[in-house]
Amino acid sequence: PVHTTAPAARPPTRRPASGPAQRTMQLVGMLDSPYVRRVAVSLLLLRLPFGHQSLSVFRQFDAFSRINPLVKAPTLVCDDGTVLMDSSLILQHAQACAAPRSLLPADLPALTRDLRLTGLALAACEKAVQIVYERALRPPEKRHQPWVDRITGQMLAGFAALEQALADRPLPTAEADLTQGTLTAAVVWTFSRDLVADPLNQQPWPRLDTFTAAAEALPAFRAAPHGDGLVQGAAA
Repeated sequence: PVHTTAPAARPPTRRPASGPAQRTMQLVGMLDSPYVRRVAVSLLLLRLPFGHQSLSVFRQFDAFSRINPLVKAPTLVCDDGTVLMDSSLILQHAQACAAPRSLLPADLPALTRDLRLTGLALAACEKAVQIVYERALRPPEKRHQPWVDRITGQMLAGFAALEQALADRPLPTAEADLTQGTLTAAVVWTFSRDLVADPLNQQPWPRLDTFTAAAEALPAFRAAPHGDGLVQGAAA
């Protein structure tokens, strides 16, 4: 079951049905994953109708594997039943479905800057997720501290570059101004602040903190909150 109360300012895009068996695409995975959440927020901003199945790749492995044998979150089951994975590839498909609506700037220099933001956020996120897995899944006596130090340094370098990159542009204050780069930065920062707080608390991050707080107050972010809940407004 999923929530059926849509955010007030988020009417779904109506796409023509391709036949009598037309289905609503289904996003599979939990919103505590920044990769799942960036897809959910993006689908809401693109006004694409979709359902959400909040399945854990750990606790509900068997149920997830029946949808995608690779058990990779996020997974998207498209309208025609095709199963996609990897958040960036899913979002490429979503952009095509939503055209001409887009989360990517049309201007080439602006697009280049936004792709840099996305790349920095995803690189830092990859290292944050590795730290989480080291702590949650590897027994303490089997952890290799030089490796942990290395990925922690990479994570901090990524966020330092992202903090600086956010200084080079006016930060969006409304949903209509969000891009893939800015929304991904906010999603990743919320995840990392929650689960890898200790190394991040050793220095200030004023731009990331300020921007993310503002983004989290927007309807699309509130409809897909970080955690183990469901996307509000997702189709059944």
